[in-house]
Amino acid sequence: MRKVIVIVWLGVLLAGISAFFWYNDLIYRLPTPVPENYRPVATASLIDLGPRLPGDSRKPVFLHFFNPACPCSRFNMTHFKSLVRQYGDLVNFTIVVISNKKYTVEEIQNKFDIKLPVLFDSAIAASCGVYSTPQAVIIGMDHQLYYRGNYNRTRYCADKKTEYARIALATFLDHNPPVVFDQFALKAYGCQLPKCNR
Repeated sequence: MRKVIVIVWLGVLLAGISAFFWYNDLIYRLPTPVPENYRPVATASLIDLGPRLPGDSRKPVFLHFFNPACPCSRFNMTHFKSLVRQYGDLVNFTIVVISNKKYTVEEIQNKFDIKLPVLFDSAIAASCGVYSTPQAVIIGMDHQLYYRGNYNRTRYCADKKTEYARIALATFLDHNPPVVFDQFALKAYGCQLPKCNR
């Protein structure tokens, strides 16, 4: 009898864990709801970030919009670091943390083991038309928005064919016109700003 109770209890526990992961996977496959006061920003729009961004003005800017409380942001960090390793000499990478919780630059750099400039300015997200994390934004030296969208179609950034941010960055650096991506690249998926909400 005791063995049966343990097996039933383990079955219920396994079913609960499976349901939790299935629910979370389903939730993050749905697009992030567009905020009521959202103002879209079109590709090729001038993005005036003023003196807020560090780095070489002769290089394009890659903004990584990030919320440490967002599971999608955390899953995406390995993929983002691979972009930094590949293109770090050619691009000004900057992390823009959007969160209700207060962090320091050192906390973000140490926690995620990445030594990049870190900004805490939600106005940058609004300027670029970003309302969820993680999102990638590429701005050319002429201050024009080249790309704003997702890193990948999958939550774990595991699909090589849909590495949207990498494709956009490589295309930009090759001096080609922006790639026309599908809705999975341009529609926001992840955590709504500024909270980690769905």
